[in-house]
Amino acid sequence: MATTTKSIEKWKTKQWFNVHTPKILGESIIGEIPAQDEKAVLGRIIKVSLSWVTKNPAHSFMTIGLRVTGANGDAAQTELDNLELIYSYTHSLVRRGQSVVYTISKMADKNGKPVVLKLIGISRYKINTPKKAGIRKILIDYAKEYMAAKSTEEFVKAVIDGSFQIEAIKKANSIAPIAKLEVKKIEL
Repeated sequence: MATTTKSIEKWKTKQWFNVHTPKILGESIIGEIPAQDEKAVLGRIIKVSLSWVTKNPAHSFMTIGLRVTGANGDAAQTELDNLELIYSYTHSLVRRGQSVVYTISKMADKNGKPVVLKLIGISRYKINTPKKAGIRKILIDYAKEYMAAKSTEEFVKAVIDGSFQIEAIKKANSIAPIAKLEVKKIEL
């Protein structure tokens, strides 16, 4: 029984920190986390649905990972660590008679910050391997060109509002019609 009372006492000494989203997501409070002190909070990654942050139900299929970078009083500041599609949504996109093109590319933004970008493109009908390779090349080249001109924050905003995907589809449609293009994951 001594361990039970000891663990209860330890829990009572913990401090609760309000988790704030980064500036690009509006600096709103999305929850609370307990910790012994401010140093114990640093480096934690909190995963939440993007729809909680943006208040847009269309974003419910994406999750964001927020890394705690600083704590001041009872506030924990975060920065974006990753943005990812939910696994079940990814697999619901593909239908019979369509082809899937996956891309994975490492690139840097205009400030030199490294970013790993994973895209998934679904064609309107079955396409052959050379066309898949062509679409993959166009998507990677366009993404690298786009990232070189933008900061990471600007890129994440473009992905969230869908403007990046629309422009990438226009580029890839020159080879074969693309039904859907999604950013599967962004790792910062």
